Amino acid sequence: CLENTDPRMRGRGIQLLSQVLLQCYSLLQEKEVLHLVLFYENRLQDHHLVIPSVLQGLRALSMCEVLSPGLAVSVLKAIFQEVHVQSLLQLDRHTVYSIITNFMGTREEELKGLGADFTFGFIQVMDGEKDPRNLLVAFQIVRDLIAKNYALGPFVEELFEVTSCYFPIDFTPPPNDPHGIQREDLILSLRAVLASTPQFAEFLLPLLIEKMDSDLQSAKLDSLQTLTACCAIYGQKELQEFLPSLWSSLRREVFQTASEKVEAECLAALHALSACLSCSVLSSDTEDLLDSFLSSILQDCRHHLCEPDMKLVWPSAKLLQAAAGASLRAYHCVTSSVLPLLLEQYTKHPQSSQRRTILEMLLGFLELQQKWGHVEEDESTLLSLRAPVCSVVFSALTDPSVQLQLVGIRALTVLGSLQGFLSPSDLELVVDHLIRLALHEEDSQSSEAAMEAAGSLAPLYPKVFSGHMVPRLEEELQSERQEESPCDHRSLRQRCLQALAAVSTHTSIVRETVPVLLQHLRKVQKGSEAGNTQDMVSVCQSLHRVALQCQQDAESCWYYHQTVVPCLLAMAVQAAMQESTHLLLAKALLEEEVLAAMVPVISAATTHLSPELATQSVSHVVPLFLDGEVSFLPQNSFPCSFQPFEDGECLEAQRRLVALLMAFVCSLPRNVAIPQQERLLHELLALSCSCNCPFTATTAAKCFAGLVNKHLAGQQLDEILQLAVNRMELGLAEGPCRMQALTLLLWVTKALVLRYHPLSSCLTDKLLGLLGDTELGPAAADGFSLLMAESPDVLHKGCHADVRIMFRQRFFTDNVPKLVQGFHGAGPDVKANYLKGLSHVLNHLPKPVLVTELPTLLSLLLEALSCSDRVVQLSTLSCLQPLLLEAPQIMSLHVDTLVTKFLSLTSSPTMAVRIAALRCAHALTSLPTTVLLPYKARVIRALAKPLDDKKRLVRKEAVAARGEW
Repeated sequence: CLENTDPRMRGRGIQLLSQVLLQCYSLLQEKEVLHLVLFYENRLQDHHLVIPSVLQGLRALSMCEVLSPGLAVSVLKAIFQEVHVQSLLQLDRHTVYSIITNFMGTREEELKGLGADFTFGFIQVMDGEKDPRNLLVAFQIVRDLIAKNYALGPFVEELFEVTSCYFPIDFTPPPNDPHGIQREDLILSLRAVLASTPQFAEFLLPLLIEKMDSDLQSAKLDSLQTLTACCAIYGQKELQEFLPSLWSSLRREVFQTASEKVEAECLAALHALSACLSCSVLSSDTEDLLDSFLSSILQDCRHHLCEPDMKLVWPSAKLLQAAAGASLRAYHCVTSSVLPLLLEQYTKHPQSSQRRTILEMLLGFLELQQKWGHVEEDESTLLSLRAPVCSVVFSALTDPSVQLQLVGIRALTVLGSLQGFLSPSDLELVVDHLIRLALHEEDSQSSEAAMEAAGSLAPLYPKVFSGHMVPRLEEELQSERQEESPCDHRSLRQRCLQALAAVSTHTSIVRETVPVLLQHLRKVQKGSEAGNTQDMVSVCQSLHRVALQCQQDAESCWYYHQTVVPCLLAMAVQAAMQESTHLLLAKALLEEEVLAAMVPVISAATTHLSPELATQSVSHVVPLFLDGEVSFLPQNSFPCSFQPFEDGECLEAQRRLVALLMAFVCSLPRNVAIPQQERLLHELLALSCSCNCPFTATTAAKCFAGLVNKHLAGQQLDEILQLAVNRMELGLAEGPCRMQALTLLLWVTKALVLRYHPLSSCLTDKLLGLLGDTELGPAAADGFSLLMAESPDVLHKGCHADVRIMFRQRFFTDNVPKLVQGFHGAGPDVKANYLKGLSHVLNHLPKPVLVTELPTLLSLLLEALSCSDRVVQLSTLSCLQPLLLEAPQIMSLHVDTLVTKFLSLTSSPTMAVRIAALRCAHALTSLPTTVLLPYKARVIRALAKPLDDKKRLVRKEAVAARGEW
């Protein structure tokens, strides 16, 4: 074939040889490679039909390691001379780029020996390339040419022209493109070329300035991002000539654009320019371009800052801040001119709205100073303006306008974070203002912001806050003001408690605030006011916040745990014993609401303990509940013994404290051994099945479940679970404790489902069986929500529970077919239970999983909307709403039914159902317009009625939905 006179036949012969070489090029010897290279180079002069196969052979040879010196240059010269690359097909052009890439990777020094001829040859190869697959390779070759210092010689402009002709990239990938090349890939690849060398600057910068003036937003964005990238490698020399035009374009865009994206990129580019000029090394005879550049920015922007009503105030401030944020030198240059002006404007304008604008601009410049940390005394404009800056910020804090106060509080936080800026007397004034705002400011926004600010500043100035703020808050907390109504006094106390918690962000302050909070809890416990319960809950909420703030610091965490947990337990035990001995004090502490508020406090104090400290603590707490061992509690002289697991009506109050045991043991790390664990599990199991108090029975069941979830697999666990199953079956059979047995079943099932325990499917089947029970069916159906939802106090990852990553998907796969089957076989009086259970499962399922299962379940969901149970309706609606947005194609098939059901539920007697139905009617508008048009008039008519609904929230949803239709 190779000697055949027909070019097609010769082509087939060379094709076969090339395919063989592509398989075996690594086995060739040096002589063989030389012989083949000479043959293939000669064939490049052959008929054009032969060339593609020749190039494939040369690609194979370009990968040979035994290629003799000089052959790479010889091959490339032959290609440059003999082949008109751009007349070839895409695949053949790609082969040429591959040959060049291979040689650049292995024969760099040889190719560099060609000098600028190699660059010129490549320019000819690439000139006119249009295919995105080839362009990605070609751009990479140009990047390598520049990065590896190949000689560009007199061809810099030609190389720039051959690549910049693609700027800005205008490419939309075809639908179902198998190559997966995106427009963004080409943009980034080209940008890497254009921004790879300062040698392109004189050609590139005029191009960027031209494209910034384009009407196309994509061209503007690409130009600005490329300019930002170039600033990283340019110096003063490259930028000098173009700075006025660049500034003019950037200023115009920021002043005139309606696009936030364009504005953001302009500011980033200005920041990059300023940074580039800041970094340039100056020789003694060159002008400092940064000064002149910033002077022109100041000249064009400064006067707009004096017009707080004008629309150019914010654009000017943003431009100045972008330039100032680039370097400390730029910052000093801009702020020395701008800060005095802003302070002067603040005093000139008495209106709160104008003052707020000015202070927000001032705040922007103060936040920039944070980047450089410590305020340098010799250079800083800020230090010389300390008094007027503090005066302006303090005046904002006393202004009646809440919005101005909020900006003032943010400014105060920033000033405090500037090390060495505030003097001791300023700091005392700061504390005074924060206390006043936190406790006495009517608006809750200002009060909360002041507390947050105190929390941010306290770690920076712990002595000031523990010495000035904490004693003042303690004094306010203890003061009994006669002139105030009880309601005002309670509100003040609540704020004091919140402020004490907010400021507890440093170990030394925690040691001051925690005793104050505990002392107040004791005081409230001994009091006899009607609002005791709420006061106790408030103290617990503050203690919980402190606990969360202590978690990241081991020392604070242990101090908090060993101070707070024994104290809360002692107070609760004391209260329970007084109840047991019929003393009428301290009832409030035993109320469900207060015990429920104590649970997160003890839990948060325990989860982050080290295993050694947790072991030390558990050795005291468990014996307290099992053996009444009270010696570790403070003030431990109690009137009788503590026996929460003993029988007897008088011990009912003591049994309630199992909630606190649950908070502690269920929050321990998994590697902490619990003493007498088997005995504890037996006691909890007995209590959960026999107790008449629902609160106690539920907390005992949760505690049992929490321990079972973390229990090591093995015989002990199997035995305790078998015992629990026997107890549950007995309790569920008949008698007064069926509800307690169901609660235990739910919590134990959840504990096992989370850890993929084999018994979980057996327990779930029991639960499914109970859906057909007329008495327990509705509660069992609601239990599916408990199984799927995140539990706040036990069995979640935060308290170290064993939670497998996809337990919800697994539960869905195993049990939804059974729910559907049960629904079809159920009697009419219990069908709703199956629907309720199903809607709870679906509601907690990740949406992508739900979308894939939708076709099989949609008919059931639509049937659930007809159910009279409002929980089923609500759960189903909240399940359908996101599906309308995520699976419009499937939902469109049932649009007639959906419209009818949603519109009928907009007049439900339950407000929550009306709101959910209106949201679904709103979400229907995301379906294709052609599907919706037949229903448009009907829906608009029907949605006129809820516009007059008596509830504002319903009217709001109706307006949104009807407007969209």
